[in-house]
Amino acid sequence: MDHADIVIVGTGHGGAQAAIALRQQGHEGSIIMLGRESEYPYERPPLSKEYLAGDKPFERILIRPEKFWADKDIEVRLSSPVAEIDWLGHAVVLSDGSRVGYRKLIWAGGGDARRLSCPGANLKGVHCVRNRRDVDAIMQALDSGPKKVVVIGGGYIGLEAAAVLRKLDCDVALLEALPRVLARVAGEELSRFYEAEHRGHGVDIRLETQVEALEGSDGFVTSVALADGSSIACDMVIVGIGIVPSVGPLIAAGAAGSNGVDVDEFCRTTLDDIYAIGDCAAHVNDFADRAVIRLESVQNANDMANTVARAITGDKQPYHALPWFWSNQYDLKLQTAGLSLDHDQTVLRGDPATRKFTLIYLKEGRPIAFDCVNTVKDYVQGRKLLESGPQELDPDILADTEVPLKELIYSRE
Repeated sequence: MDHADIVIVGTGHGGAQAAIALRQQGHEGSIIMLGRESEYPYERPPLSKEYLAGDKPFERILIRPEKFWADKDIEVRLSSPVAEIDWLGHAVVLSDGSRVGYRKLIWAGGGDARRLSCPGANLKGVHCVRNRRDVDAIMQALDSGPKKVVVIGGGYIGLEAAAVLRKLDCDVALLEALPRVLARVAGEELSRFYEAEHRGHGVDIRLETQVEALEGSDGFVTSVALADGSSIACDMVIVGIGIVPSVGPLIAAGAAGSNGVDVDEFCRTTLDDIYAIGDCAAHVNDFADRAVIRLESVQNANDMANTVARAITGDKQPYHALPWFWSNQYDLKLQTAGLSLDHDQTVLRGDPATRKFTLIYLKEGRPIAFDCVNTVKDYVQGRKLLESGPQELDPDILADTEVPLKELIYSRE
Protein backbone atom coordinates (compact mmCIF):
# COMPACT_ATOMS: atom_id res chain seq x y z
CA MET A 1 0.00 0.00 0.00
CA ASP A 2 1.25 3.48 -0.86
CA HIS A 3 1.55 5.90 2.03
CA ALA A 4 2.01 9.65 2.48
CA ASP A 5 2.40 11.86 5.50
CA ILE A 6 -0.45 14.05 4.20
CA VAL A 7 -3.11 12.90 1.76
CA ILE A 8 -5.31 15.59 0.23
CA VAL A 9 -8.55 14.50 -1.45
CA GLY A 10 -9.55 17.05 -4.07
CA THR A 11 -7.60 19.19 -6.54
CA GLY A 12 -9.76 22.31 -6.55
CA HIS A 13 -8.88 25.60 -4.87
CA GLY A 14 -8.95 24.16 -1.34
CA GLY A 15 -6.88 21.08 -2.07
CA ALA A 16 -4.30 22.99 -4.10
CA GLN A 17 -3.94 25.72 -1.50
CA ALA A 18 -3.62 23.17 1.30
CA ALA A 19 -0.63 21.59 -0.43
CA ILE A 20 0.93 24.97 -1.22
CA ALA A 21 0.40 26.26 2.33
CA LEU A 22 1.89 23.13 3.89
CA ARG A 23 5.11 23.71 2.01
CA GLN A 24 5.03 27.42 2.83
CA GLN A 25 4.64 26.54 6.51
CA GLY A 26 7.73 24.36 6.34
CA HIS A 27 6.16 20.90 6.13
CA GLU A 28 8.78 18.56 4.70
CA GLY A 29 6.85 15.27 4.76
CA SER A 30 5.35 13.58 1.73
CA ILE A 31 2.13 14.96 0.20
CA ILE A 32 -0.18 13.17 -2.20
CA MET A 33 -3.13 14.94 -3.82
CA LEU A 34 -5.89 12.75 -5.20
CA GLY A 35 -8.15 14.30 -7.84
CA ARG A 36 -11.26 12.99 -9.56
CA GLU A 37 -10.56 14.99 -12.70
CA SER A 38 -7.89 14.44 -15.31
CA GLU A 39 -6.53 18.01 -15.15
CA TYR A 40 -4.06 19.60 -12.79
CA PRO A 41 -5.60 22.07 -10.29
CA TYR A 42 -7.33 24.98 -12.04
CA GLU A 43 -9.47 27.97 -11.11
CA ARG A 44 -13.23 27.38 -11.08
CA PRO A 45 -14.76 30.91 -11.24
CA PRO A 46 -13.59 31.56 -14.84
CA LEU A 47 -15.53 28.51 -16.05
CA SER A 48 -18.80 30.46 -16.23
CA LYS A 49 -17.06 33.66 -17.34
CA GLU A 50 -13.83 34.03 -19.33
CA TYR A 51 -13.32 30.35 -20.15
CA LEU A 52 -16.87 29.84 -21.44
CA ALA A 53 -16.59 33.07 -23.42
CA GLY A 54 -13.34 31.89 -25.00
CA ASP A 55 -11.43 34.84 -23.54
CA LYS A 56 -9.04 32.67 -21.51
CA PRO A 57 -7.49 29.39 -22.65
CA PHE A 58 -7.33 26.59 -20.12
CA GLU A 59 -3.60 27.07 -19.52
CA ARG A 60 -4.29 30.55 -18.15
CA ILE A 61 -6.66 29.30 -15.46
CA LEU A 62 -4.29 26.70 -14.02
CA ILE A 63 -3.65 27.49 -10.34
CA ARG A 64 0.02 26.66 -10.88
CA PRO A 65 1.96 25.33 -13.89
CA GLU A 66 2.25 21.55 -13.95
CA LYS A 67 5.97 21.76 -13.20
CA PHE A 68 5.30 23.59 -9.93
CA TRP A 69 3.92 20.51 -8.18
CA ALA A 70 6.95 18.38 -8.96
CA ASP A 71 9.27 21.21 -7.94
CA LYS A 72 7.55 21.35 -4.54
CA ASP A 73 7.67 17.56 -4.19
CA ILE A 74 3.86 17.31 -4.21
CA GLU A 75 2.58 14.19 -5.93
CA VAL A 76 -0.62 14.84 -7.88
CA ARG A 77 -2.58 11.75 -8.87
CA LEU A 78 -5.29 12.57 -11.40
CA SER A 79 -8.36 10.50 -12.28
CA SER A 80 -8.16 8.96 -8.80
CA PRO A 81 -11.57 9.25 -7.11
CA VAL A 82 -11.83 8.12 -3.49
CA ALA A 83 -14.58 5.59 -2.83
CA GLU A 84 -14.07 4.84 0.86
CA ILE A 85 -12.21 5.96 3.98
CA ASP A 86 -10.77 3.41 6.39
CA TRP A 87 -10.25 5.87 9.21
CA LEU A 88 -9.26 3.22 11.74
CA GLY A 89 -6.59 2.00 9.34
CA HIS A 90 -5.65 5.56 8.32
CA ALA A 91 -6.15 4.87 4.62
CA VAL A 92 -8.32 5.90 1.70
CA VAL A 93 -9.63 3.39 -0.79
CA LEU A 94 -9.77 4.48 -4.41
CA SER A 95 -12.45 3.46 -6.90
CA ASP A 96 -10.07 0.89 -8.40
CA GLY A 97 -9.66 -0.78 -5.00
CA SER A 98 -6.13 0.47 -4.32
CA ARG A 99 -5.31 2.03 -0.97
CA VAL A 100 -3.27 5.05 0.09
CA GLY A 101 -2.29 5.38 3.74
CA TYR A 102 -1.96 8.69 5.55
CA ARG A 103 -0.90 10.28 8.82
CA LYS A 104 -3.26 13.22 8.26
CA LEU A 105 -6.08 13.44 5.72
CA ILE A 106 -7.43 16.71 4.27
CA TRP A 107 -10.80 16.32 2.55
CA ALA A 108 -11.31 19.02 -0.07
CA GLY A 109 -13.88 17.16 -2.15
CA GLY A 110 -16.06 20.16 -2.98
CA GLY A 111 -19.42 19.22 -4.41
CA ASP A 112 -21.28 17.99 -7.44
CA ALA A 113 -23.72 20.04 -9.48
CA ARG A 114 -27.27 19.52 -8.29
CA ARG A 115 -29.28 17.85 -11.03
CA LEU A 116 -32.87 18.30 -12.05
CA SER A 117 -35.21 15.57 -10.82
CA CYS A 118 -37.92 16.09 -13.44
CA PRO A 119 -38.61 13.88 -16.48
CA GLY A 120 -36.12 14.42 -19.28
CA ALA A 121 -33.31 15.58 -17.02
CA ASN A 122 -30.89 13.13 -18.62
CA LEU A 123 -31.48 14.17 -22.22
CA LYS A 124 -28.48 15.15 -24.30
CA GLY A 125 -28.02 18.89 -24.48
CA VAL A 126 -28.64 19.35 -20.75
CA HIS A 127 -25.52 20.80 -19.12
CA CYS A 128 -24.24 22.17 -15.83
CA VAL A 129 -21.24 24.39 -15.08
CA ARG A 130 -19.06 22.71 -12.48
CA ASN A 131 -15.84 21.59 -14.14
CA ARG A 132 -13.84 21.90 -17.34
CA ARG A 133 -15.54 18.92 -18.94
CA ASP A 134 -18.95 20.52 -18.41
CA VAL A 135 -17.94 23.78 -20.05
CA ASP A 136 -16.04 22.08 -22.88
CA ALA A 137 -19.25 20.22 -23.74
CA ILE A 138 -21.18 23.50 -23.87
CA MET A 139 -18.52 25.13 -26.03
CA GLN A 140 -18.47 22.18 -28.39
CA ALA A 141 -22.24 22.39 -28.79
CA LEU A 142 -21.93 26.11 -29.56
CA ASP A 143 -19.32 25.54 -32.26
CA SER A 144 -22.02 25.17 -34.88
CA GLY A 145 -23.41 28.62 -34.10
CA PRO A 146 -25.74 30.46 -31.70
CA LYS A 147 -28.37 28.40 -29.93
CA LYS A 148 -31.66 28.83 -28.17
CA VAL A 149 -30.70 28.22 -24.56
CA VAL A 150 -32.76 27.89 -21.41
CA VAL A 151 -30.85 28.59 -18.20
CA ILE A 152 -32.49 27.12 -15.10
CA GLY A 153 -31.50 28.94 -11.92
CA GLY A 154 -31.05 32.63 -11.18
CA GLY A 155 -28.00 32.46 -8.93
CA TYR A 156 -24.54 33.69 -9.86
CA ILE A 157 -23.71 30.70 -12.09
CA GLY A 158 -26.94 31.04 -14.07
CA LEU A 159 -26.62 34.80 -14.48
CA GLU A 160 -22.95 34.63 -15.47
CA ALA A 161 -23.66 31.92 -18.02
CA ALA A 162 -26.59 33.93 -19.41
CA ALA A 163 -24.36 36.99 -19.82
CA VAL A 164 -21.72 35.02 -21.73
CA LEU A 165 -24.32 33.31 -23.91
CA ARG A 166 -25.78 36.67 -24.90
CA LYS A 167 -22.28 37.83 -25.79
CA LEU A 168 -22.12 34.77 -28.05
CA ASP A 169 -25.42 35.87 -29.62
CA CYS A 170 -27.52 33.03 -28.22
CA ASP A 171 -31.23 33.42 -27.56
CA VAL A 172 -31.45 33.05 -23.77
CA ALA A 173 -34.35 32.46 -21.40
CA LEU A 174 -33.55 32.30 -17.69
CA LEU A 175 -35.98 30.59 -15.31
CA GLU A 176 -36.02 31.23 -11.57
CA ALA A 177 -38.41 29.45 -9.19
CA LEU A 178 -38.24 32.22 -6.56
CA PRO A 179 -39.72 35.74 -6.88
CA ARG A 180 -36.34 37.25 -7.75
CA VAL A 181 -32.86 36.29 -8.90
CA LEU A 182 -30.05 36.09 -6.32
CA ALA A 183 -32.75 35.70 -3.66
CA ARG A 184 -30.57 33.58 -1.38
CA VAL A 185 -27.50 35.80 -1.43
CA ALA A 186 -28.52 39.44 -1.95
CA GLY A 187 -31.14 42.03 -1.15
CA GLU A 188 -34.05 42.91 -3.39
CA GLU A 189 -32.44 46.09 -4.74
CA LEU A 190 -29.52 44.16 -6.19
CA SER A 191 -31.83 41.47 -7.56
CA ARG A 192 -33.98 44.00 -9.40
CA PHE A 193 -30.91 45.78 -10.76
CA TYR A 194 -29.52 42.59 -12.28
CA GLU A 195 -32.89 41.53 -13.61
CA ALA A 196 -33.15 44.87 -15.45
CA GLU A 197 -29.58 44.58 -16.75
CA HIS A 198 -30.14 41.11 -18.17
CA ARG A 199 -33.46 42.06 -19.70
CA GLY A 200 -31.76 45.08 -21.24
CA HIS A 201 -29.28 42.68 -22.86
CA GLY A 202 -32.10 40.57 -24.28
CA VAL A 203 -32.40 37.79 -21.68
CA ASP A 204 -35.96 36.56 -21.17
CA ILE A 205 -36.09 36.36 -17.37
CA ARG A 206 -39.08 34.51 -15.95
CA LEU A 207 -39.55 34.57 -12.18
CA GLU A 208 -41.65 32.24 -10.03
CA THR A 209 -41.43 29.74 -12.84
CA GLN A 210 -41.48 26.01 -12.18
CA VAL A 211 -40.05 23.44 -14.57
CA GLU A 212 -42.34 20.46 -15.09
CA ALA A 213 -40.25 18.43 -17.54
CA LEU A 214 -37.65 18.56 -20.26
CA GLU A 215 -38.90 17.32 -23.60
CA GLY A 216 -36.82 15.90 -26.39
CA SER A 217 -36.52 14.21 -29.74
CA ASP A 218 -34.05 11.47 -30.67
CA GLY A 219 -32.51 11.76 -27.22
CA PHE A 220 -31.81 15.51 -27.44
CA VAL A 221 -33.60 18.22 -25.49
CA THR A 222 -35.94 20.33 -27.62
CA SER A 223 -38.08 22.23 -25.10
CA VAL A 224 -38.72 22.96 -21.44
CA ALA A 225 -42.26 22.30 -20.22
CA LEU A 226 -43.42 24.63 -17.46
CA ALA A 227 -45.90 24.06 -14.65
CA ASP A 228 -48.34 26.58 -16.15
CA GLY A 229 -48.73 24.40 -19.23
CA SER A 230 -46.54 26.48 -21.55
CA SER A 231 -43.19 25.44 -22.99
CA ILE A 232 -40.02 27.05 -24.29
CA ALA A 233 -38.31 25.64 -27.37
CA CYS A 234 -34.54 25.26 -27.00
CA ASP A 235 -31.41 23.59 -28.33
CA MET A 236 -29.66 23.52 -24.97
CA VAL A 237 -30.42 23.68 -21.25
CA ILE A 238 -27.94 24.85 -18.62
CA VAL A 239 -28.80 23.94 -15.03
CA GLY A 240 -27.44 26.12 -12.23
CA ILE A 241 -29.37 25.17 -9.10
CA GLY A 242 -26.56 24.72 -6.59
CA ILE A 243 -24.36 21.85 -5.51
CA VAL A 244 -24.54 18.70 -3.43
CA PRO A 245 -21.56 18.51 -1.04
CA SER A 246 -19.26 15.64 -1.94
CA VAL A 247 -18.84 14.00 1.47
CA GLY A 248 -20.24 10.48 0.99
CA PRO A 249 -17.11 8.55 2.06
CA LEU A 250 -16.67 10.80 5.12
CA ILE A 251 -20.25 10.36 6.31
CA ALA A 252 -20.11 6.61 5.62
CA ALA A 253 -16.97 6.43 7.77
CA GLY A 254 -18.86 8.03 10.66
CA ALA A 255 -18.08 11.74 10.38
CA ALA A 256 -20.79 14.04 11.74
CA GLY A 257 -22.68 16.19 9.27
CA SER A 258 -26.07 16.81 7.69
CA ASN A 259 -25.41 19.67 5.27
CA GLY A 260 -21.90 18.71 4.25
CA VAL A 261 -19.49 17.57 6.98
CA ASP A 262 -19.13 19.29 10.34
CA VAL A 263 -15.76 20.80 11.26
CA ASP A 264 -14.47 22.69 14.31
CA GLU A 265 -12.58 25.99 14.42
CA PHE A 266 -9.44 24.26 13.12
CA CYS A 267 -11.39 22.49 10.32
CA ARG A 268 -11.16 19.10 12.05
CA THR A 269 -13.95 16.60 11.45
CA THR A 270 -15.17 14.29 14.20
CA LEU A 271 -12.86 11.58 12.84
CA ASP A 272 -9.31 11.52 14.21
CA ASP A 273 -6.65 13.06 11.94
CA ILE A 274 -9.18 14.03 9.25
CA TYR A 275 -9.80 17.65 8.25
CA ALA A 276 -12.33 19.05 5.78
CA ILE A 277 -12.24 22.38 3.93
CA GLY A 278 -14.05 24.37 1.30
CA ASP A 279 -17.54 24.03 -0.15
CA CYS A 280 -18.33 20.85 1.76
CA ALA A 281 -17.26 22.00 5.26
CA ALA A 282 -20.04 23.13 7.64
CA HIS A 283 -18.56 25.44 10.25
CA VAL A 284 -19.48 28.04 12.85
CA ASN A 285 -18.93 31.36 11.11
CA ASP A 286 -18.10 34.48 13.10
CA PHE A 287 -19.56 36.71 10.37
CA ALA A 288 -22.93 34.91 10.40
CA ASP A 289 -23.66 35.43 14.11
CA ARG A 290 -21.87 32.11 14.70
CA ALA A 291 -24.43 30.13 12.75
CA VAL A 292 -23.29 26.83 11.22
CA ILE A 293 -23.04 27.37 7.47
CA ARG A 294 -21.25 26.19 4.35
CA LEU A 295 -19.58 28.78 2.15
CA GLU A 296 -19.13 28.05 -1.54
CA SER A 297 -16.33 30.45 -2.41
CA VAL A 298 -12.67 30.54 -3.35
CA GLN A 299 -12.00 32.74 -0.31
CA ASN A 300 -13.39 30.15 2.08
CA ALA A 301 -11.55 27.27 0.43
CA ASN A 302 -8.21 29.09 0.51
CA ASP A 303 -8.56 30.42 4.06
CA MET A 304 -9.64 27.04 5.42
CA ALA A 305 -6.67 25.45 3.64
CA ASN A 306 -4.34 27.90 5.37
CA THR A 307 -5.99 27.15 8.73
CA VAL A 308 -5.37 23.41 8.31
CA ALA A 309 -1.80 23.88 7.13
CA ARG A 310 -1.01 25.96 10.21
CA ALA A 311 -2.70 23.44 12.51
CA ILE A 312 -0.76 20.51 11.07
CA THR A 313 2.56 22.35 11.28
CA GLY A 314 2.03 23.41 14.91
CA ASP A 315 0.76 26.98 14.54
CA LYS A 316 -2.91 26.47 15.41
CA GLN A 317 -5.07 29.51 14.68
CA PRO A 318 -8.90 29.28 14.59
CA TYR A 319 -10.60 29.95 11.26
CA HIS A 320 -11.70 33.58 11.26
CA ALA A 321 -11.96 35.09 7.79
CA LEU A 322 -14.32 37.66 6.36
CA PRO A 323 -16.29 36.06 3.50
CA TRP A 324 -15.98 37.74 0.12
CA PHE A 325 -17.18 36.92 -3.38
CA TRP A 326 -17.22 38.41 -6.85
CA SER A 327 -19.19 38.11 -10.08
CA ASN A 328 -18.56 39.50 -13.56
CA GLN A 329 -21.59 40.00 -15.80
CA TYR A 330 -21.40 42.09 -18.98
CA ASP A 331 -19.33 45.15 -17.95
CA LEU A 332 -20.48 44.93 -14.35
CA LYS A 333 -18.09 43.88 -11.60
CA LEU A 334 -19.90 42.89 -8.42
CA GLN A 335 -17.76 42.50 -5.30
CA THR A 336 -19.32 41.34 -2.05
CA ALA A 337 -17.84 41.51 1.43
CA GLY A 338 -19.52 39.91 4.43
CA LEU A 339 -22.79 37.99 4.65
CA SER A 340 -26.16 39.73 4.34
CA LEU A 341 -28.00 36.94 6.17
CA ASP A 342 -30.79 38.23 8.42
CA HIS A 343 -30.15 41.91 7.64
CA ASP A 344 -32.93 44.25 8.75
CA GLN A 345 -32.00 47.40 6.82
CA THR A 346 -30.39 48.28 3.50
CA VAL A 347 -28.56 51.51 2.70
CA LEU A 348 -28.05 52.59 -0.91
CA ARG A 349 -24.79 54.41 -1.58
CA GLY A 350 -24.75 55.89 -5.08
CA ASP A 351 -27.23 55.67 -7.94
CA PRO A 352 -28.01 52.37 -9.71
CA ALA A 353 -28.90 54.37 -12.83
CA THR A 354 -25.20 55.17 -13.18
CA ARG A 355 -24.39 51.43 -12.92
CA LYS A 356 -21.99 52.33 -10.11
CA PHE A 357 -23.31 51.93 -6.57
CA THR A 358 -23.01 50.09 -3.26
CA LEU A 359 -25.61 48.39 -1.11
CA ILE A 360 -24.80 48.23 2.58
CA TYR A 361 -26.65 45.69 4.72
CA LEU A 362 -27.26 46.49 8.36
CA LYS A 363 -28.40 44.44 11.32
CA GLU A 364 -29.42 46.35 14.43
CA GLY A 365 -27.64 49.39 13.03
CA ARG A 366 -24.35 47.57 12.35
CA PRO A 367 -22.98 47.02 8.83
CA ILE A 368 -22.67 43.29 8.13
CA ALA A 369 -22.16 43.16 4.35
CA PHE A 370 -21.44 45.24 1.25
CA ASP A 371 -22.51 44.60 -2.35
CA CYS A 372 -20.36 46.83 -4.54
CA VAL A 373 -21.22 47.23 -8.23
CA ASN A 374 -18.34 48.86 -10.12
CA THR A 375 -17.22 50.55 -6.86
CA VAL A 376 -13.87 48.96 -6.09
CA LYS A 377 -12.92 51.63 -3.55
CA ASP A 378 -16.08 50.99 -1.52
CA TYR A 379 -15.35 47.27 -1.62
CA VAL A 380 -11.78 47.61 -0.35
CA GLN A 381 -12.72 50.07 2.37
CA GLY A 382 -15.93 48.19 3.23
CA ARG A 383 -13.94 45.00 3.85
CA LYS A 384 -11.66 46.83 6.24
CA LEU A 385 -14.65 48.38 7.99
CA LEU A 386 -16.22 44.96 8.56
CA GLU A 387 -12.94 43.45 9.71
CA SER A 388 -12.45 46.26 12.23
CA GLY A 389 -15.36 44.96 14.30
CA PRO A 390 -19.08 45.63 14.83
CA GLN A 391 -20.32 49.11 15.57
CA GLU A 392 -23.51 51.04 14.93
CA LEU A 393 -23.16 53.67 12.21
CA ASP A 394 -25.47 56.41 10.98
CA PRO A 395 -27.22 55.20 7.79
CA ASP A 396 -27.20 58.74 6.39
CA ILE A 397 -23.43 58.91 6.71
CA LEU A 398 -23.03 55.50 5.10
CA ALA A 399 -25.20 56.65 2.19
CA ASP A 400 -23.19 59.84 1.61
CA THR A 401 -20.78 59.16 -1.26
CA GLU A 402 -18.84 62.27 -0.25
CA VAL A 403 -17.79 60.51 2.95
CA PRO A 404 -15.15 57.83 2.22
CA LEU A 405 -15.79 54.62 4.12
CA LYS A 406 -12.20 54.69 5.34
CA GLU A 407 -13.07 57.70 7.49
CA LEU A 408 -15.53 55.50 9.38
CA ILE A 409 -12.79 52.93 9.92
CA TYR A 410 -10.42 55.51 11.32
CA SER A 411 -13.09 56.84 13.68
CA ARG A 412 -13.04 53.46 15.45
CA GLU A 413 -9.38 53.55 16.31
